[in-house]
Amino acid sequence: MERSIIVTGASRGIGRSIALKAAEKGYQVCVNYKGAADKAEAVVREIEAAGGTAIAVQADMTKEADILRMFDTVDKELAPLGALVNNAGIVDKGSKVENMNLERLERMFATNITGPFLCAREAVKRLSTTHGGKGGVIVNISSVAAKTGAPNEYVDYAASKGAIDAMTLGLAKEVAAEGIRVNAVRPGIIYTDIHASGGEPDRVERFKSMVPMLRGGQPEEIADAVLWLLSERSSYVTGSLIDVSGGR
Repeated sequence: MERSIIVTGASRGIGRSIALKAAEKGYQVCVNYKGAADKAEAVVREIEAAGGTAIAVQADMTKEADILRMFDTVDKELAPLGALVNNAGIVDKGSKVENMNLERLERMFATNITGPFLCAREAVKRLSTTHGGKGGVIVNISSVAAKTGAPNEYVDYAASKGAIDAMTLGLAKEVAAEGIRVNAVRPGIIYTDIHASGGEPDRVERFKSMVPMLRGGQPEEIADAVLWLLSERSSYVTGSLIDVSGGR
């Protein structure tokens, strides 16, 4: 039976790689985006050119109405939901906590914590055998920052990813008997343009000497870990946090 997958923040970087690889594995893909419609449509075209099925759906992770509309669109236009990847997230410019304002913190936590919670809620309603679903998988994209704390730069981002780790562990236990597996992947320093949005386009080059493997990671390396968690090869894995961080 065909199943669909929602990948949030899938117009670029890690999300794009996950969407493409999920399509290769036979998923019908919802390519979620916030503002980059052209990039999301490009991912859809790439999937369709390879023989897959995909749609681009705009939804802001800070808006519950957008998230509900996204899930409703998938219900109507794609195969029954089989998986969710909570990938969308933001960073801000490097700052010490003493200089962080309320607006920054609210935006960070709404995007990186509340959005994934709401998406997970809607996914559980569709996947849980208690609700008549056929089970499925949720994979959350966390960060190795959850355990390093990212002092002097991104403590708020690190804290948001620590919350995702806790959500992963709790939700996994909550729905394990309902046919749903919940895991997280914690990337290290990865070559994506999220660093530019935080004001540091060359951050990977600056930090790679601190990585035991002495290099940054590629989005495809994160996607490979996610696809393993989505597959039956990880059928006895739930509540796990998998670091893909070059040894950090």
